[in-house]
Amino acid sequence: MTKPRTINQNPDLRFFGNLLGQVIKEQGGESLFNQIEQIRTAAIRRHRGIVDSNELSDRLAALDLNDMFSFAHAFLLFSMLANLADDRQGDILDPDANMASALKDIKADGVSEQTILDLIEKACIVPVLTAHPTEVRRKSMIDHYNRIATLMRLKDAGQTKTEDGLPIEEALIHQITILWQTRPLMLQKLTVADEIETALSFLRDTFLPVLPQLYAEWEELLGAPIPSFIKPGNWIGGDRDGNPNVNADTIMLSLRRSSETVLADYMHRLDKLIANLSISTDMVTVSDDILRLADKSHDEAAIRADEPYRRALNGIYDRVAATYRLIAGRNPSRPPLREAAPYKRPHELIADLKTLANGLGSLAKGSFQALIRSVETFGFHLATLDLRQNSQVHERVVNELLRIAAVEENYLDLPEDQRVQLLRRELSQPRTLYVPRAEYSEETRSELDIIQAAARAHEMFGPECITTYLISNGESISDILEVYILLKEAGLYKGGAEPKAAIEAAPLFETVADLEHAPEVMEAWFKLPEAQAIAKEHQVQEVMVGYSDSNKDGGYLTSVWGLYKACLSLVPIFEKAGVPIQFFHGRGGSVGRGGGSNFNAILAQPAGAVKGRIRYTEQGEVVAAKYGTHDSAIAHLDEAVAATLITSLKTPTIVEPIFSRYKKALDALSDSAFRSYRQLVYETEGFRKFFSEFTPLPEIALLKIGSRPPSRKKSDRIEDLRAIPWVFSWSQVRVMLPGWYGFGQALYDFEDQDLIKEMAKTWPFFRTTIANMEQVLARSDLTIAKHYLPLVEDQIRGEQIYDSIRDGWNKSCEGLLKVTDQNWLLERHPALDNSIQMRRPYLEPLNYLQVELLKKRRGGDQNPHIIESIQLTLNAIATALRNSG
Repeated sequence: MTKPRTINQNPDLRFFGNLLGQVIKEQGGESLFNQIEQIRTAAIRRHRGIVDSNELSDRLAALDLNDMFSFAHAFLLFSMLANLADDRQGDILDPDANMASALKDIKADGVSEQTILDLIEKACIVPVLTAHPTEVRRKSMIDHYNRIATLMRLKDAGQTKTEDGLPIEEALIHQITILWQTRPLMLQKLTVADEIETALSFLRDTFLPVLPQLYAEWEELLGAPIPSFIKPGNWIGGDRDGNPNVNADTIMLSLRRSSETVLADYMHRLDKLIANLSISTDMVTVSDDILRLADKSHDEAAIRADEPYRRALNGIYDRVAATYRLIAGRNPSRPPLREAAPYKRPHELIADLKTLANGLGSLAKGSFQALIRSVETFGFHLATLDLRQNSQVHERVVNELLRIAAVEENYLDLPEDQRVQLLRRELSQPRTLYVPRAEYSEETRSELDIIQAAARAHEMFGPECITTYLISNGESISDILEVYILLKEAGLYKGGAEPKAAIEAAPLFETVADLEHAPEVMEAWFKLPEAQAIAKEHQVQEVMVGYSDSNKDGGYLTSVWGLYKACLSLVPIFEKAGVPIQFFHGRGGSVGRGGGSNFNAILAQPAGAVKGRIRYTEQGEVVAAKYGTHDSAIAHLDEAVAATLITSLKTPTIVEPIFSRYKKALDALSDSAFRSYRQLVYETEGFRKFFSEFTPLPEIALLKIGSRPPSRKKSDRIEDLRAIPWVFSWSQVRVMLPGWYGFGQALYDFEDQDLIKEMAKTWPFFRTTIANMEQVLARSDLTIAKHYLPLVEDQIRGEQIYDSIRDGWNKSCEGLLKVTDQNWLLERHPALDNSIQMRRPYLEPLNYLQVELLKKRRGGDQNPHIIESIQLTLNAIATALRNSG
């Protein structure tokens, strides 16, 4: 007998709902509260099938503009609090996604502790923060959210009052009131500087305190010291692919602000250690090394004459402060006691701290060891900044450099083999191509300025501050060589018998065609002696694979399968070349852009594709969701390490000839899904216009949530639209098309359903693919989506396209349920199902309200409050869906 579907009320959600109701009544008045309650009740009745959607939409249409805004505002805040209630529940995360479970699992597979330690010794795990504009909430709203989370932790701990004596519940009401009184929308479009500061807040408030804590826990689990193998990365200020606002100045700003932030943290911790370590030579014997370090401080205060640790730490503080002044151009908030030489590199500071730690013995455990770990992890740069630019820009710049230097009149006309010969010849020359006082285009000057800034950054912050230059649309060997030509202009590449590159060029394969050609490109690349020399120097060659553009190009199934096959094919090529591989996964928040469980995504990688090394982007709203609180950050960083160890060390479960059967089946499924997706998106007459009218794409472009434009070119073609607004638009109308379309038809066309069921049960890759798609299908709602059809000018064409989408959704749902032997989506994931079902009555009114507002705006109503209210509904729906961009 089928177990009935049950929906359980999260107790935190009820608690938060009551508090928010009190605030709305107090701040907005009894009338507004009653209106919101009537709409909320109607939505619940509609969700239970008691009334149809007309009652709900009629109530919303009857609101005046001020009440529409207040309603959307209230439901935005409810969605934020619902997210917090979910996070506090904690049962949506995989309970086995942690290091403790992973080590137990790996050891049960016969892997020795020494093998685990050997892998960790050469491991490299890097979450890379990006400024992709999918975070619609203001940073102030996120900060208030975190303060409410902190108050709830005090409540959990049994405390009844805050530090300033306010009862916890009253403090919560105060904080929710401030949230209500805080402007939810950004007035100005974000600048790169704004994005840098936002990223710094997460690096400072979360990564800096959390990573040393995690390392201490991991060492306790392993029973041995381990190196700092997980470190944060950053794109903000260095990723200029399609963003004209990123330049040499933003690179230096990003690195300078990062350095100031991490050095200020070190000084704060040193101050605490100085206050605490009052150890006297009258009470204990101190080594000569510590006495020498104390004497080097030139701290001659009589009151500290017998306190060598304080004297030594004062000297260390003075040197860190001098380093800060060198970088920031000003003294820190607590100036040094005396002039001192700045530390040139982090290893000098580590050496001094370890000298003291050796003398402290067990007293070094805790805050002292945490400081050493921090310097090992974050250096003087905090997070490694990546450079990224499109290969077409490199081509134009190199072409101009070669032409003005009278080396080659038109590089762009050369075939690939001649380009490679020319570039290799130039790389072997000691001279540069730049001609002083010659006239160059603005684009060329800007790109050369950026390379020069990178060289200055290496001198100022150390070589760890920029290690990788990513090449968007990397399609050939010449694309890689062009980057080294540019790096050579600033002395960051040196030719000769053993070429050296201070920064490694890494191709980004992101379209379906790029992914297919990736093995061919890298095999040819490793045949060059320059490639071998650079890989030997860096002890790795990175390759980035992109999810967003391959998805927009070919649909979800073709995208993830193309990525898997590319990684699978690249592994033996790297092994043959004797070069360690490091994949950098450009994943977004939504499934359509590579989102979903990071733990399962890493476990689903092909055998040999990880080997302890992996980088992955953390984009937009995902950054706050994962790293907004210490508890969440600990859980997500822990699961990334756990998954990396499991994938690297456990014996693969799928072996030949089973894998060949599975691969053949996936090829057939992917081909069918690709045809279906391309037919709808690129071959259906009027689809582009339908998409722009059916979704709030034009209104999303008006959101002030990022520093870069929504399209790479001035064009309305889907090919030129960035993947983020493409995915975000479909999420808003509850279709989520990029995360599932084509899959249903592929299953329908495939005859051996038993084989599909077997793959879903036994193959980690396909199981993860199915699970991600299931979440997207569960969050979508084609009934709600139909309410957007009146926005489409050509109603006949619009209904035809909508019917195709609806039929594809039905096929995908039916096929997925058969494959997974479930009666409803997420039947086997009740916590997530419960969370989604609880939100439906609160999401539906927001969609209906958004439709009413879009009708007004597109009907010609120029009231500025309309676009403001539309933007608020975009914000609220994205917040409720969580992974929407």
